[in-house]
Amino acid sequence: MYKKTYNCKIIYKQEIASGIIDMRVKSEEITKQAKPGQFLNVKCCEAMSVLLRRPISICDIDKEKQELRFIFQIKGEGTKLLANHHVGDTIDIMGPLGKPFIIDAKYTNPVFIGGGIGVFPLLMLAKNLPAKDKAVYLGFRNKDLVVMEDEFKEISNDCQITTDDGSYGIKGFATQLLEEKIKNENVDIVYACGPEPMLKIIKNICSVNDIPCQLSMEQRMGCGIGACLVCACKTKKEEDWEYQHVCKDGPVFWGDEVIFDEE
Repeated sequence: MYKKTYNCKIIYKQEIASGIIDMRVKSEEITKQAKPGQFLNVKCCEAMSVLLRRPISICDIDKEKQELRFIFQIKGEGTKLLANHHVGDTIDIMGPLGKPFIIDAKYTNPVFIGGGIGVFPLLMLAKNLPAKDKAVYLGFRNKDLVVMEDEFKEISNDCQITTDDGSYGIKGFATQLLEEKIKNENVDIVYACGPEPMLKIIKNICSVNDIPCQLSMEQRMGCGIGACLVCACKTKKEEDWEYQHVCKDGPVFWGDEVIFDEE
């Protein structure tokens, strides 16, 4: 399946935590189309040693300014080379790709829960959901990796941070805050993005409490358009199951669709 690519000029770049890069580019075409939960497939460089593009979630857009924002963590050679670009450089971006979160005004008490790099796509989503009461729970390994707290506080009335080691915020996991919230208050939908063990816990919590949830799956990707099988995800199909592509059929799925290992 053919997807358009665009040459986008970098207009902003900042390292907001160790190895985490906030980058913004100009793109009239992508900002016109982009929806919360979709992602980009970015060409990191021209070097033959890095052939595959890197999938990166869309963090936010400004349609009036035609600005596209994405944040990524330097994890390997590709993202390292991408981070070496400067303001004024042009990068090749394919997108927007994938199926977005479903936004519905009937949900008036949402919880947004993210872990690590999974917090980034939740900003645009939380901004776009019309609910007045929004709870945001963000989990990080330690204080040095905490990002975007102030931005989420601006758009929510209950924003809390957890760290695994207790070096900032509440010691523990964001899923514990979700359980506490459900015990004490009405929650009518949960939106989540983060590592698979976290999403599995969230799915189970929501299932037990009969609350719908949407999960944005983090998977390694090859092509980004559904032509390869790198990002296969096991999902329910009537009384059986099937594999779907996270890049094409997701990355967002309803929680009751996804089958995690050992379920």
